[in-house]
Amino acid sequence: MAPPKTTAPKEPLKILMLHGYTQSGPLFHSKTRALEKALTKALPTHSIHFSYPTGPVRLDPADIPGYNWTPDNNEEPEPAFGWWRRKDLPSPTANGEIEIIYTGLQDGLDRVAEAITTEGPFDGVIGFSQGACAAAMVASLLEPGRRESFAFAADTPDVAPMERFPSSFYTFHNEGNPQPQLKFAIIYSGFAAPGTRYSKFYEPPLTTPTLHFLGTLDGVVEEARSRALMDRCAKAREAVHPGGHFLPSQRPWLDAAVGFVRECLEKNKNGGGQGGGGKREEEEEVEDMDVPF
Repeated sequence: MAPPKTTAPKEPLKILMLHGYTQSGPLFHSKTRALEKALTKALPTHSIHFSYPTGPVRLDPADIPGYNWTPDNNEEPEPAFGWWRRKDLPSPTANGEIEIIYTGLQDGLDRVAEAITTEGPFDGVIGFSQGACAAAMVASLLEPGRRESFAFAADTPDVAPMERFPSSFYTFHNEGNPQPQLKFAIIYSGFAAPGTRYSKFYEPPLTTPTLHFLGTLDGVVEEARSRALMDRCAKAREAVHPGGHFLPSQRPWLDAAVGFVRECLEKNKNGGGQGGGGKREEEEEVEDMDVPF
């Protein structure tokens, strides 16, 4: 009698999912089911776990674009959250320029660090809009040597606190830390944090392989902002879809994400390290709009 066939245990694959401004973890989960299904089906040898933390900043109705609240309006908006609030301040150089401050950013990164500690280690991160900006920050903070790039701030008393390396990420740079550099990051409608205050997230450029989705009709995050983030990623690829500010769920864009994840996992498994790179095509810029993040 032939011995029963044994099924090889599935390799765990953990992906951190970061929602956009005015969303939440559960809401983002509802919007990424097609992506989840595509990844699960395409990677049958992996046991995939998706983690959806919610940003710590509870938003007021006034923070939500397009929501017009009046005392006579009994309709309550759905609970909305962010990873930080954007605040525009006069530049300290008094040259008439505006300095953009991300208030609450430290709390947002602390929330992500908590998710890494309790649910990680993670293999990759996927983010949308403000969550995509946060995803690039998280990928950066987990890269070897990034803590040293922030070291100048720790030794300078008058440096803004946001420039200091987040203390909640210290443990991920200690010997024996189970959370290594991420194998991939997928950025939907992403952008870079502006100004020198946040420059150490991107100097030197990120080495984590990144795939950037840009919508040609995105009227919220203009293409120029997304490409500014791509320019700060040494191993960036792009996928341009003919839509707006959302996660495209059509087959070509799902296949692009799945193929990228599969390739990054294979390169990491075969000792190829963090791979990536690719030609970027020029596309027409979309309309410039003021956005609260």
